[in-house]
Amino acid sequence: MKITILGSGGSAGVPMVGGDEGENTGIWGKCDPHNPRNRRTRASIVIEYQGFRLLVDASPDFRTQMLNAGFSKVDAIFCTHPHSDHIGGLDELRAVNRQIKKYLPLYGTETTLEEIKKRCAYAFRPHAPDRFPWPSFDLMPVKEGQTLKIGPLKLSVLRQEHGGYFSNGLRIGNFAYSTDVTAFPEESEKMLFGLKCWLIGCFQEKDHPSHASLEDVFRWKEAFHPEKIILTHMGHKLDYETLKNSLPKDIIPGWDGMSFDVPYDL
Repeated sequence: MKITILGSGGSAGVPMVGGDEGENTGIWGKCDPHNPRNRRTRASIVIEYQGFRLLVDASPDFRTQMLNAGFSKVDAIFCTHPHSDHIGGLDELRAVNRQIKKYLPLYGTETTLEEIKKRCAYAFRPHAPDRFPWPSFDLMPVKEGQTLKIGPLKLSVLRQEHGGYFSNGLRIGNFAYSTDVTAFPEESEKMLFGLKCWLIGCFQEKDHPSHASLEDVFRWKEAFHPEKIILTHMGHKLDYETLKNSLPKDIIPGWDGMSFDVPYDL
C-alpha cells in the first residue's frame, strides 16, 4: 500500500498570504523560505492499493497537488470533516469525473455529507449522463467506529476531537491517518495500537485549541507505541530542517509529494 502526501500544511498553508512582497512573499514564520520542503499546501493524501486510489480530503490546492504528483484520477474520496481546507477543492473533481466518465463515490459521516450538500448544492443537480459540467458524487454515508471496504481497502473510521468540533481519522491495516485532532475518545484509542506507521496532523510545538502539537504527538507515541510517526498539517512555526534534526528517528516531518509504502496487513 502506497501513501502520497499531496499537502502537508495547515489551513492557511506555508507561507501564509501576507508579509513583505518580493522574492519570498508571504508569512514564513520560523520556516526557511529557501527550503522547498517548507512550502506546504493544504492537507490531503492519496492511498493506493491494487491499482485503486482513495483520495482523503480535497483541499483548495487539489489541482496543483494532483499535477505535481503526476496523478490524473482517483477512484473514491473520503472527507474527514467539512472545514474549508479539507473540502475546498471538491469543485476540481469535475476534471476527474470527465476522466473516468462516471460519478465519484464520496464517503463521510452524515454530518460531513450534509454540510457538503449545503455548501456545494450545485454539484447535486441532475445533468446529462455523458456530460459533467460540475463535480458529481455518489454520497456514501459512514458511521464512526464502522469498518467498511472502499474498493480493495478495508478501513475503520475513528472519531476524533477537533477543538470544539469533531473530525474522522482512518485506520487501514497497520496504517492510520489522524489530522485535525486534539484528543481521541476511548473507543478510538482502542483502534490506535499496533501501528507500523501513523500519519498525524501536528500544527505547532505548543498547545493549540483545535490541532495537535508536538507535545501531543510525544504523548501519543508513549501511549500507543507506533513504529513510526510522520507529521503533516504543519504550520509556519515548524521548520522542516529543524524538525528533522531535533526529533527522534521514529518521528519524521512530512512534505508535499512525500510517498512511502506500508505493508497492508489485515
